[in-house]
Amino acid sequence: MIGLGAPMHTSTCSRADCRNVGHWRLDWRNPRIHSTDRVKTWLACDDHVDYLREFLAARDFPLTVSPLALVGPEHAGDAQ
Repeated sequence: MIGLGAPMHTSTCSRADCRNVGHWRLDWRNPRIHSTDRVKTWLACDDHVDYLREFLAARDFPLTVSPLALVGPEHAGDAQ
């Protein structure tokens, strides 16, 4: 999980025991305990994006899934 407002230090998939690079960003919240401004982010590799999406959707957590865009000096040339 990416920390609240903290820079991303890793892009590892959030699925337990997975060490693959995350290519997907899942932004979600638990409406029973979080206000609308409290959003958590998980990363997912291609193998686990559907599993994690279904896990969150089964709990009726609002979520969005989008490609992970790595932004920072070490990735500045990747966006071209």
